[in-house]
Amino acid sequence: MNAPVTETRPSGADEQRNAYDLSRLPTYGFGAKSPMWWGTLGFFAIEGMGFALALGTYLYLLQLNPSWPLAPAPPDHWAGTLNTVLLLASLWPNRVADRNARRQDLGRVRRDLIVMSLVGLASVTLRLYEFTGLGVSWDQNAYGSITWVLLALHLTHLVTDVGDTLVLAALMFTRHATGKRFSDVGDNAFYWYFVVLSWLPIYLAVYWLPRW
Repeated sequence: MNAPVTETRPSGADEQRNAYDLSRLPTYGFGAKSPMWWGTLGFFAIEGMGFALALGTYLYLLQLNPSWPLAPAPPDHWAGTLNTVLLLASLWPNRVADRNARRQDLGRVRRDLIVMSLVGLASVTLRLYEFTGLGVSWDQNAYGSITWVLLALHLTHLVTDVGDTLVLAALMFTRHATGKRFSDVGDNAFYWYFVVLSWLPIYLAVYWLPRW
């Protein structure tokens, strides 16, 4: 920061005040220094409550019906399990992307975003396949409705983050690959943690509670 500049008030005024030249301060930051980070944290609270309400509805219906699930058989868990393994494994390249973004290493960030884009697209594909193994339609009964809602709710978050990752990856190959974009990569990585961790209780509820 530049040294303070003393500003003299008009004649007749005895007071003086210091003015600071802030023009050279950075216009972006990482983590808690970024307003977008705090906005993303707000998304966690709002969207996390949506997940909690949906899971609460699922558990309420479960305790009302001693015979659970209300379907011929529990849902096929293999696609969901594979998706869970993929999402958990993606936490490492996601962390690497965040670290390289903070270093503003353009070459590695480009690579990381391509990797995360492919992971996201694979996860969305698996999620769409998961619907085929539920063994119940969305309008067949309350069990079918809430099960479809849980998967679709998380699918919405997957698609949102994958879309953001694809856009950032494209921008990093253009003249827009500036400092602010590196900060956006960090915020995107931060949101991916929420996408992965919010899936775990849904996975357990949809695929394993009907078996227990």
